[in-house]
Amino acid sequence: MKHPELAPHQAREPYDWAAILWLIQTEFAYMDGVIDPPSSMHMLTEDSIAQQAASGEVWVMGTPPLACVFLTPRPHALYIGKLAVATTHRGKGLARHLIDMADDRARAMALPTLELQTRVELRTNHDAFRAMGFVQTGETAHPGYARTTTLTFQRRVDAKDGGLHSDQRPFAM
Repeated sequence: MKHPELAPHQAREPYDWAAILWLIQTEFAYMDGVIDPPSSMHMLTEDSIAQQAASGEVWVMGTPPLACVFLTPRPHALYIGKLAVATTHRGKGLARHLIDMADDRARAMALPTLELQTRVELRTNHDAFRAMGFVQTGETAHPGYARTTTLTFQRRVDAKDGGLHSDQRPFAM
């Protein structure tokens, strides 16, 4: 990384959880009125972020944070959530760097797959994840919705540019 001050580091107690909450709320605000149902970021609190850091992992880049990601080990995959990059730092590779770091963490945990979910309306996000080697592997609907609201994407660990091919089955669903 060209800027060592932006090297990812794991957020642990004590940490300025309010700064991470502010980053997520600010960078996810554009989704209001775009996605239905509303983003789960509205339920985030400083305490819930601290709980995520204790039960899973929270990684940040910069002080105050300019990018963040939540990582949660599952039996079949490392789940990636709340990936956010400050508007001022988009297009500089921070999201890709966090995804590649998640790949390293999954390998360290002996998990074969990275997994994430994104809302069906966020086509730009779908394209960005595909460009990072993710392949859509599923669709789900939030409770009370008859239509697809969320798409699941997976990427094999170490498949930074390849992911799953359309003729391959995902590791797990």
